[in-house]
Amino acid sequence: MANKDSRLVYSTDAGRISQPDAPLILETDGIVRIRRETKGRKGKGVTTVSGLDLPEAQIKSLAKQLKQKCSTGGTVKACVIEIQGDHREKLKVELEKLGHNVKLAGG
Repeated sequence: MANKDSRLVYSTDAGRISQPDAPLILETDGIVRIRRETKGRKGKGVTTVSGLDLPEAQIKSLAKQLKQKCSTGGTVKACVIEIQGDHREKLKVELEKLGHNVKLAGG
C-alpha cells in the first residue's frame, strides 16, 4: 500500500515512523564564507563558517580542529560552523591551508 519513497512520519497503525538518517550535504558555490555575527546572541559575537561542501561528519571534525586552533568553544548548526569570538583572520588562514576558497563576508 505505502510507496517506499513516501515521507510518512506518523501512522495511526504503527505510531511514529523513523526516517533513515541520510548524510546532510548542502549545495554550495565553492566559496567558504566567514562572517562575524551578533544578532540573536545577546551581543556576544561568534564567527560563522558557511559554504563548506563536505559531509556533516567531516564538517564536525573540521569544526573541532578550528576550535582547537582558536582555543575557544563552538558548535555546528545546519552545516554552519560557529566559533565563539571574532577569529575571522585565523580561520581564513587555516581554511586556505586546507585548500578552500575563502571569503570574508559581512562587516
